[in-house]
Amino acid sequence: MKKIFKILGKLVLGIFVILLLLFAFVYIKYNEDLPEGTKSTEADRLAQKMLTAVNHDAYKNTRYLSWTFPGGHHYLWDKDQYKVDVSWNNIKVALDLEQSNKSIVFIDGKPIEGTEKSEHIEKALSFFNNDSFWLVAPHKVFDEGVSRSIVTTENGEKRLLVTYNSGGTTPGDSYLWYLDENGRPKGYQMWVKIIPIGGLYASWEDWQTMESGVPLSGLHSLLVLDIDLENIKAWN
Repeated sequence: MKKIFKILGKLVLGIFVILLLLFAFVYIKYNEDLPEGTKSTEADRLAQKMLTAVNHDAYKNTRYLSWTFPGGHHYLWDKDQYKVDVSWNNIKVALDLEQSNKSIVFIDGKPIEGTEKSEHIEKALSFFNNDSFWLVAPHKVFDEGVSRSIVTTENGEKRLLVTYNSGGTTPGDSYLWYLDENGRPKGYQMWVKIIPIGGLYASWEDWQTMESGVPLSGLHSLLVLDIDLENIKAWN
């Protein structure tokens, strides 16, 4: 038995060392400092160009959005009523985005109360803040507490740096948008609290126009990981 434990211990240690070396490689290769941007009307114009490219008017008029996020998180969002049904595993949260204490939690179809209810509401809100951002982030560049600035690359290309100074689950996160000639997002670099490597690039691709007329991106490639949003729908 001791011999088995020693072998298992060596395996665990070996896996840990490999993961540590892999992280060090990725960190050295990809980590970047947050660039300094210039706040100006030019940044607002570029942000507005992006909104035009993603048909922000159609998004504003869209009432319902539904999708499935990797990990089995399912959403039905009523934007007009500020409510969203969030479900995963055997849990469903009827989340009230204006007054979270009015949210209702079901486990196996039965409502629950107390501390467990509060924990699931907090988890559902965290899921929603993250998972909806991967769906509608371009439409949030003029949200309250958001600052916009221009970053000019060495070859003179203008990029839009967006920083969320308040709100959401992790205020202070920044995103540097790469746009095509029409203003449609191709991807962004991220400086976010939940990822220790600054400046990782995630693509925004597989754009599809929904029933309500708003185009939404369903695929984001991040290093070797694909964040694939499924069953995306948007309607009035």
